[in-house]
Amino acid sequence: MSTKLLNSEQAADALGISVPTLYDWLSQSDRGDFAIRGVPVTISYLQGGRRGQGRIKVAAKEVERLLELMRVSPKPKKELRKRPVNSGFSFLKSKPGRPDE
Repeated sequence: MSTKLLNSEQAADALGISVPTLYDWLSQSDRGDFAIRGVPVTISYLQGGRRGQGRIKVAAKEVERLLELMRVSPKPKKELRKRPVNSGFSFLKSKPGRPDE
């Protein structure tokens, strides 16, 4: 199983963000506060080192998934209902004219 891993600079470049922004996204994801376009997202990444304080690596597929979540697609325009024409005298319930006719 061969998975291409990107370092933080490569992942940030592929996402079109800065490295500090990527680190901020990862920390928000760890806390469960991260969302893209209003959808909660968890970012999977690897962190090496004996105590987990080493370099961050992100799988290329994870970067592709994040890019897909960031993609904006046009939504169909909602059909608006036409409102009835208000004559301005909606409080009048009788027909206009002489009462004896």
